[in-house]
Amino acid sequence: MHTEKQIERSAIRKHLHDGMSIMFGGFLGSGSPKGIIQEILDAGIKDLTIIGNDTAMPDTGIGVLVSAKRVKKVITSHIGTNAETGRQMIAGEIEVELVPQGTLAERIRCGGSGLGGVLTPTGVGTLVEEGKTKLSFDGVDYLVERALRADLAILKAHIADEKGNLVYRRAARNFNPLMALAADFVAVEADSIVAPGEIDPDLVMTPGILVDALILSGEC
Repeated sequence: MHTEKQIERSAIRKHLHDGMSIMFGGFLGSGSPKGIIQEILDAGIKDLTIIGNDTAMPDTGIGVLVSAKRVKKVITSHIGTNAETGRQMIAGEIEVELVPQGTLAERIRCGGSGLGGVLTPTGVGTLVEEGKTKLSFDGVDYLVERALRADLAILKAHIADEKGNLVYRRAARNFNPLMALAADFVAVEADSIVAPGEIDPDLVMTPGILVDALILSGEC
């Protein structure tokens, strides 16, 4: 039986379309929702822009979408663990925008906070600054890094309650709370779903008001 936050897989599909942007949580697949990623793969959509820390590995996490050539552009901090991403980039089959990890997190935070961007000294004097506005304050140069938002955020939680309140497990937490604020639709896959009140409010890392779809792992 599905609760008010749980939806059928067909309802996820109606939010999927060619050319959409997708934020995905996790480091190397830890914190990425395997079931939802498979649903995206099965839906056959293409020309995606994906935004996240890395592209995992060819057969892990978001890497399966890269391997299936469903991705048009990647905005990420590194691709070193996925040789297929690198191969497609060199072949001109995919566009890769490399962003310093802290800057990536701040751009997503700004997108979720309604801000236009962030000023950072990271990347000044390097290839990172090419094509970007540079400002100087008190003798220090900063790059203007624009905010990031997405059509969809796909996240993995360790525990959720039926209201959509989320608890992440260790490293799976990383980008997920920021991405929950920076997307038009937030879909979450949880290892377990409990009744309201079973999660200590002090442990909630993402409040349920931000979650649009909640799915139990194995149901996708």
